[in-house]
Amino acid sequence: MSEAVNAAPHFELAAIDFFERDVRLRMPFRFGVVTLTEAPQAFARVTINLPDGQQAQGAAAELLAPKWFDKNPVLSNEDNFEQLRASLRLSREAYLGGGGATAFGLFEKHHAAHVGRCADVGLNPLIAGYGPALIDRAVLDALCRALKLSFYQAIQSNAVGIVPSPLYSDLAELDLAGFLAGLKPTRVIAARHTVGLVDLITRADQQTRVGDGLPETLEEVVARYGHRWFKLKVAGDVRADIERLTAIAGVLDSIGAPYRASLDGNEQYDDVDGVLELMHRLAAEPRLARLVASVIFIEQPIKRQNALTRDISPLAALKPVIIDESDDSFDSFPRACDLGYVGVSSKTCKGFYKSLVNRARCAMRNGAERVAPSAAGVDSRMGGRYFMSAEDLTIQAGLALQQDLALVALLGITHVERNGHHYVNGMADLPIAEQRNFLAAHPDLYEHSHGATRVAIRAGELSIGSLEAVGFASGAMPDWTRMRPMPAARGAK
Repeated sequence: MSEAVNAAPHFELAAIDFFERDVRLRMPFRFGVVTLTEAPQAFARVTINLPDGQQAQGAAAELLAPKWFDKNPVLSNEDNFEQLRASLRLSREAYLGGGGATAFGLFEKHHAAHVGRCADVGLNPLIAGYGPALIDRAVLDALCRALKLSFYQAIQSNAVGIVPSPLYSDLAELDLAGFLAGLKPTRVIAARHTVGLVDLITRADQQTRVGDGLPETLEEVVARYGHRWFKLKVAGDVRADIERLTAIAGVLDSIGAPYRASLDGNEQYDDVDGVLELMHRLAAEPRLARLVASVIFIEQPIKRQNALTRDISPLAALKPVIIDESDDSFDSFPRACDLGYVGVSSKTCKGFYKSLVNRARCAMRNGAERVAPSAAGVDSRMGGRYFMSAEDLTIQAGLALQQDLALVALLGITHVERNGHHYVNGMADLPIAEQRNFLAAHPDLYEHSHGATRVAIRAGELSIGSLEAVGFASGAMPDWTRMRPMPAARGAK
């Protein structure tokens, strides 16, 4: 065991508190089977006790997103919110009763039992991962503040105590401490703009406008933010997808500089044959020549129940394919690689430990194969054809955005899907003092415009140097007094 791991402090959890505040979208966003107009955002506030008597507090935030973790159409949005709250409650019970451990040790020793308890009450593994993912970030924030370390320093020095584990036995021969020490965060990252399934493409598509002065159509987004990276949703209807992508290409092809795009299937296809038909039809459409050439990968096009049951090599021969929703366990990515997938998404809602493990897998596999990157635009810093992408669930400005960006930066991913700034009016609904605090702490990432603090995207990029602060990427905290406690479980007294 390395000296850094030996130095990873053990501590106990003294308290875990959950809060919520509502997030209202300024325009609807459709992904997969849901059109979202509002949702609660969950906050975790954690207090830890260290052996020297020191006490520290940390925090994290994540949207309670409907119809991504569980896409059962029978369930309402409220049902989905309650599923995620249940995962939070169950993980809190486990963590508070678990005794002392390192930050990673706390996660590792409860992981299997927590997944099992969630399964017992009908919660799938993606939902099970949500609770620990939020708590683990708040725990790390508290630990960083106690040790006066940034998130980057805590991971690079392995102050979290990551060790070989049965959760990822395929990495048994990898020098984990050396791998973590070698991670180098970026200070600027490109924003990959998502075009949702009901997003307006041009002004001609609009009958009414929000009228708040912010971009509303794709062509306005490109003009305002200067994006050169895009994420394009497809709906599983080949004819409709071709027509919509053709309209999108009409805007993107007018960009003078080269652009790149990913295609997100959001599990809309039953099998690989349907996706192959889409790709062949796209390639046969002259109006889509430049757009098709720009596609760097395809994200989770096949329904999760089918995605890892069949080899997808014929599709992978056309474009690299990654898993997203299918990444519901620590062995998902290796199993996917055996079937022809070459990438996996990083999402803070799936847990930052899983992201670090999957990044290590990319390094190990690329080191063993010594194969060139699989497509132009796929992150060359990964060192070969296996790679990670950075995606989100309309992550909101503040803790959620900053912690996700810091993780992405440390993983070495050079572009990240960002759409929360487009669908929500920045921090407009938050207390003025809270807005000012975040802007003062992170003046490179935020700006004040149109009456609120909001994400600043300049020339299609996010500047994130200020995230290298003590704590998990935040020099400010939310106003806890302006939130409501997370509601008790249904039927609870």
